Parts: sequence; structure tokens; C-alpha cells
Amino acid sequence: MANHKSSVKRIRQTKVRRLANRYVSRTTRNKVRELRTLTSKEEAQKMYPEVCSMLDKLAKKNVIHQNKANNLKSKLASHVNSLS
Repeated sequence: MANHKSSVKRIRQTKVRRLANRYVSRTTRNKVRELRTLTSKEEAQKMYPEVCSMLDKLAKKNVIHQNKANNLKSKLASHVNSLS
């Protein structure tokens, strides 16, 4: 157990942030999976900017690395463009 008031507070803050990060990253991963399973190009093009925005927000908050976000966006863009 922590011995200082500041470390107790730090533990509380970390717990809250961890839960928030898990929620946001989980919903983003679900959206990415959903986009990958789409077969309609119109739906995929409509959903792509939304997913990119979610990935950018995760990278901005350092939940995922910027390069990982860019790699995912690139792969998703090529998937959307390959649909007919």
C-alpha cells in the first residue's frame, strides 16, 4: 500500500485513466473490425473518416503510437479502395 497522499491520489488517477483508455481503445478496435468486414464501398467510405478520427484521437492521447495509427489508417484506406 502507498505511504504518501500523493501516491494514493496517483493510484486513483491511474485507475480512472486506465479504464477510460481501455474503453476508447476497445470501441476503436471494434470499429476497425467492423470496417474491415464491410463489403459495400459506399458504407465503407462513409465509415472510414470516423474510424480515422478515432485512431487520431488515440494517438494524440498516447494510448497508441502515432505510427500504429498511421499504419492502421493506411491499411484501412487500401481496403476501402479495393472494394467494388
